[in-house]
Amino acid sequence: MPSTEASTDTGTGPGSPTRGAAGDTLDPRPSDERVALLGEGDPTAVTPPSDDAPTGDLLDAPADWGPVATAAGVFQLVPVRMERDLALVSEWMNDPAVAAFWHLPGPDTVTEAHLRPQLDGDGRTVPFLGALDGAPMSYWELYRADLDSLARHYPARPHDTGIHLLLGGAAHRGRGVGTILLRAVADLVLDHRPRCARVVAEPDLRNTPSVSAFLGAGFRFAAEIDLPDKRAALMVRDRALRDLL
Repeated sequence: MPSTEASTDTGTGPGSPTRGAAGDTLDPRPSDERVALLGEGDPTAVTPPSDDAPTGDLLDAPADWGPVATAAGVFQLVPVRMERDLALVSEWMNDPAVAAFWHLPGPDTVTEAHLRPQLDGDGRTVPFLGALDGAPMSYWELYRADLDSLARHYPARPHDTGIHLLLGGAAHRGRGVGTILLRAVADLVLDHRPRCARVVAEPDLRNTPSVSAFLGAGFRFAAEIDLPDKRAALMVRDRALRDLL
């Protein structure tokens, strides 16, 4: 699973290698066409999912959660569309700061092989672009941690929801944006998934900016866990402690 702030990769989804969580690397400004597709000029516009963007019933349809106001701007999770977003996500994955934790550098086919099982899957893991004020600037995966291989490595509870994240542009890194967005997305999960008592993540212990971002976003450090490709920090945001951390 990936990590968060320095390269902000907090991610490892079902069937994918374990990674880190929250990074910035490339120019965050999208093309005019991409801005139009993501609704810039109307940050509250929700992009409808395409045929290859599952609504994710196992995750209570995060594609329908809509935009949220944050200290960094209006943020929205937009379902990944392969034909529209592959080149951009692949570009981010080839940034050295991201590749160090996500381990997905290479041609577009490498990223496609990572995205396709999620887009064609049963909805237990769903990929998104994170749009800030209409501009795509991050990549996210929401997943059912209790149904994931991660559940073999910690005492999972029903409906535990995991987060993987990378910040796609260096302009957003090192400024606390990862922390702000992690809190916002965790709040979205807790607001829209009433059966979920915990949001979890497993950034690489070496990715100290990612771990710090999670701590700043109200997560607590629960344990060190050995995953197939890293030693990770198990980070947990509890619904019961939501207003205290």
